[in-house]
Amino acid sequence: MDFSLSNRFEQQLNASPLTRNMWLLWALSAGLIMLDGFDFFIIGVALPFLKQDFQLSAAAIGLTAVAAIAGSLFGSLTLGPVTDRIGRQKMLVIDVVIFVLATAGTALAWNVEALVLFRFVVGVGIGADYPISVSYITENIPARRRGQMVIGAFAFQAVGALLGAITGVVVIKAFSTMTGGELLAIQYAWRIMLGIGGGLALGVAALRLGFTLESPSYHIARQEYELASETASFLLAKEITITAESDPPPETEATNYGSLFSAPYRSRTLLASVPWFLQDIATYGVGIFTPTIISAIAFSGKDSFLARETAAAQGAALVDCFLIFGFLLAIWLVERWGRVRLQISGFVGMAIGLAVLAYASTQNAETTWGLSLVFIGFIVFNLSMNAGPNATTFLLSGEVFPPVIRASGAGLAAAIAKLGAVAGTFGLPLLQSQLGDTWVLSLLPVVCLLAAGITWQYRTSAKDLIQTPVQAIALNTSELT
Repeated sequence: MDFSLSNRFEQQLNASPLTRNMWLLWALSAGLIMLDGFDFFIIGVALPFLKQDFQLSAAAIGLTAVAAIAGSLFGSLTLGPVTDRIGRQKMLVIDVVIFVLATAGTALAWNVEALVLFRFVVGVGIGADYPISVSYITENIPARRRGQMVIGAFAFQAVGALLGAITGVVVIKAFSTMTGGELLAIQYAWRIMLGIGGGLALGVAALRLGFTLESPSYHIARQEYELASETASFLLAKEITITAESDPPPETEATNYGSLFSAPYRSRTLLASVPWFLQDIATYGVGIFTPTIISAIAFSGKDSFLARETAAAQGAALVDCFLIFGFLLAIWLVERWGRVRLQISGFVGMAIGLAVLAYASTQNAETTWGLSLVFIGFIVFNLSMNAGPNATTFLLSGEVFPPVIRASGAGLAAAIAKLGAVAGTFGLPLLQSQLGDTWVLSLLPVVCLLAAGITWQYRTSAKDLIQTPVQAIALNTSELT
């Protein structure tokens, strides 16, 4: 199994400065991920209004919240292989069209069934974003900056989440100033919140029309050398000629989707997918319902519906700031600590934050001490999550597979992760209604510690990546001994 980066294109790519076209590609990938963050987390702010407007049961709330995640699972699983077949560029065009149309549909939904359907289709578009984005950046950014650039793009998920929380605060406050604002907010606030996501999607679509770029590595793997030369010249902003002699296709046992389950790649698939699956149980179960959890623990004493939801949305915006701080920490640490060490320490930190939240749920949140515990727990959880596994799982999903099956592998890992997100988003509210906040928040630290253990167990599955001078794409050697 040869992952050698000794061919001419990779050498010139790794020696190249970051060109304008690399930055455009990175910005496009970051924009797609920002849409994902906004859309997944704005639903948490909108849910209380949807519950009132459509008179949703607990099961219907879970179904509404989980629809986009289920769509993402389907999109990652099916569109990852399609991306490997038709190319990153064509799939990106299809993805943006799906996202714009489906987001508009959610804002105009006439009943909960229509809303769930459109949310599912939005999720299909989101599911395609993961393999497209990680493949684009992994294959087109110099190795010395690859880890930082992948995580930097993925950090825009937190930017999107924060933007969603701020959008919620602004929209709710606007309705609070109106006569009959509560009734109007119940009917229209959630539509405006979800519709803003469509406007953001149009902005990303406009950026997409600004340039055209397929991955040269994709063309090399398919032995399309004329196209590879054109795209490499565009990417590196200088004339590049790629031939079968200078850049032979990578020698790999991977040939198709089934290769992901073969002996040479099985442990890589497990490393890329199982910790991500466990992480998403906590990430989405807690993240989407952050305003609801804050409202239930800290602001349940407020009499006014709008006052309670405004306070919860403001609290969510505050703790979501630490999602961004976590990603900044990951960008700084990823090449210093390595992927595995960062992922394990992040899972441990998430467990600590959730344990604090579990304890906070037993205290009187109306006191300064009780309220402080709530925010300390969320801050530690969000900071640890994005400084560790929420960044590294995405990064590893693109690094451990060769180009011929990279989007397929990243898509499969993301799809398995979304199974965890479905379990967290749909299952935790049901468990919460049966067991209460304290029990649910006490179970989640166990999930995080299990993910840390599995990461350690399979840490050597990427060991043979370290066979070239380009160490930045590999896990630290010290972690793999």
